[in-house]
Amino acid sequence: MRKVGRIFPELIKCLFSSPATVDFPKSEVPVPPDYRGKPVLIQEKCTGCGLCERDCPAAAIEMVDVGAKRPKPAFDYARCAFCAQCAENCRSDAIEMTAEHHLAAFSRDGVRWAPQYEGAKEKPANS
Repeated sequence: MRKVGRIFPELIKCLFSSPATVDFPKSEVPVPPDYRGKPVLIQEKCTGCGLCERDCPAAAIEMVDVGAKRPKPAFDYARCAFCAQCAENCRSDAIEMTAEHHLAAFSRDGVRWAPQYEGAKEKPANS
């Protein structure tokens, strides 16, 4: 019975204080200025060197053919550790880290991103 008496002051204190959590879908959580969110490719700047693929510790980047002279990186955000190593090591500054962090999807294809096809001909059917 002594333990029950110790709970009441804490119960009263919690009943009249504001919640410590955020009502997520209704209110956004502020993102810090240097937050490492989703990496994105600026396709016009990319030279296709493949350095990002080699440096990715999570193997979340794959070079894919988009009809240009060299392949471009495709991101698998389900594997990405959001370490920003790809953005730091990109020689042409073609990869930037955004503050976007809402990456939920219903399938694995929803968390993958591939660059747009750049070729003069139509996109191949198997890509």
